[in-house]
Amino acid sequence: MQDISDIFHNSVLLIALGACFLAQALKLVVELAQNRQFNWLVLVETGGMPSSHSALVTALAAGTGQTLGWSSPFFAATTIFAVIVMYDAAGVRQAAGKQAKLLNQITDELFSEKPEFNEDRLKELLGHTPIQVIAGSILGLLVSYLAAPAY
Repeated sequence: MQDISDIFHNSVLLIALGACFLAQALKLVVELAQNRQFNWLVLVETGGMPSSHSALVTALAAGTGQTLGWSSPFFAATTIFAVIVMYDAAGVRQAAGKQAKLLNQITDELFSEKPEFNEDRLKELLGHTPIQVIAGSILGLLVSYLAAPAY
């Protein structure tokens, strides 16, 4: 039976998580460059530049390919998984964010004269633009490539 501490020796997992955390940290830098202030919430919020989801799944797929071979079924599975995650981030979740923004606007306009109506606003930044997804994916590839000696 394997020991649970073996997780900490799984370089593919650790490098993929590292790519994800790096993407989240870069969001803070992007926020600072755009708005000239630190917004610590970007470290834990969804959406934004670059996509940490894309960095995570791309690094996972690339690491799997680097360790098990580019023709392995595991590389194929992680690549399909990555494509689905990135499609969802730029497609479905982006559309849900646009709908939330519109619903918030409608609520604001309809109930502006009724302060007793105090519903929480819907979260508008849910998904990513295609550029954010591509940037996250490139980041994931770079992190995986640069960390290749760890495999």
